[in-house]
Amino acid sequence: MTHSPAGTLGIDFGTSNSAMAWADASGQSRLLPLEGAATAMPTAVFFNAEEGSTHFGRDAVAQYLAGTEGRLMRSLKSLLGSSLIHETTEVHHRPMSFADIVALFLTELRRRATAQLGQAPTRVVMGRPVHFVDDHPERDAQAQQSLLQAARAAGFAEVSFQFEPIAAALDHEQRLSAESLVLVVDLGGGTSDFSVVRLGPQRRGQADRSADVLATTGVHIGGTDFDHKLSLERVMPLLGYRHHGPDGREVPSRTFMDLSTWHLIQWLYQPRALAQAQGLRVNYSDVRLHERLMRVLQQREGHRIAHEVEQAKIRCSQHNAPTEVDLACVEAALAAGLSPDDMARHLQALLARVIDCARDCVRRAGVADGALDAIYLTGGSSALRPWQLALVHEFPGVELIEGDLFGGVAAGLVHSRG
Repeated sequence: MTHSPAGTLGIDFGTSNSAMAWADASGQSRLLPLEGAATAMPTAVFFNAEEGSTHFGRDAVAQYLAGTEGRLMRSLKSLLGSSLIHETTEVHHRPMSFADIVALFLTELRRRATAQLGQAPTRVVMGRPVHFVDDHPERDAQAQQSLLQAARAAGFAEVSFQFEPIAAALDHEQRLSAESLVLVVDLGGGTSDFSVVRLGPQRRGQADRSADVLATTGVHIGGTDFDHKLSLERVMPLLGYRHHGPDGREVPSRTFMDLSTWHLIQWLYQPRALAQAQGLRVNYSDVRLHERLMRVLQQREGHRIAHEVEQAKIRCSQHNAPTEVDLACVEAALAAGLSPDDMARHLQALLARVIDCARDCVRRAGVADGALDAIYLTGGSSALRPWQLALVHEFPGVELIEGDLFGGVAAGLVHSRG
């Protein structure tokens, strides 16, 4: 049996993307490439029904978008803490629980780490959000336990956990030359987490950093929630959402809600769900909208649409210019427009709740805004322009520092005592 090298692996198992870092026995650390030179990869699994093979990351997404017959799984982290984690689905002609699929993904991460290190790591620090589940300590504990079991099933003998925003703070600290009081913002795919932390070169390496962590808060809102909202507002009306039928009542919304939610889309392809969607036809005045809906479900285009919404959100934010959600998979030349004003308006309420969580963290820390030296950003959704503008408005004059949005948490985990 191969012995693990003396060191620690850090895994940021994210809702949308995952990353890994390694620290050897001397404390030297580095991010590990996961796909080519890329140090982050989509948290995605594709079960190829044509070949009976399993694919991960960008390869998984590419296979699905190429039209290969099979099942795409994303947003697996969102199932932690819910009863769905123990539900089973058919994979390669056999039942598999979603907990098993999480373990399968972690096993693949460990395999890739082993390929990079030459030996299999057995000690891991897993990142976790401040709250897997808001206002429900029991379900939150269940979520961590499920992740612990998945890590052990993947072959890790020694598993510990660290809050993701604290891990990001420890990564940021490696580049500081003076003491700094920082609000750390980790805006990921499924959660938004915050910590107010005292950092500095004299504090690095101390075994107990608890006194330096002044407050932590979190809310179960992230990039997939933004995608969900934008899909509902811009895309789903083209399939009948908020459409009024012959009796003047709106088409029931449940199907559209699920079709806009990454980890629920697959359930809509089941025979019972398809029959229920077909039954909605009597609720439509314009049956062309219903035909579009059924085309999406029968041709299993839900994940493709969710991907297009996500990409349109990113383009709109990066370029601060209007773009379109490509819906040609539904109907030739069909598209949904998305402008910066649209995005800011549709996301305003969600962003306000996240800002409230950030404000609560600073309040709990007992510090004035003027005492903050910086706001440190990590997590892919932290790049969203409306979010950064909301932070600037809420904390005027405080410097925004954009860290490694996809690798910062993983890098910090290996500097953590867990």
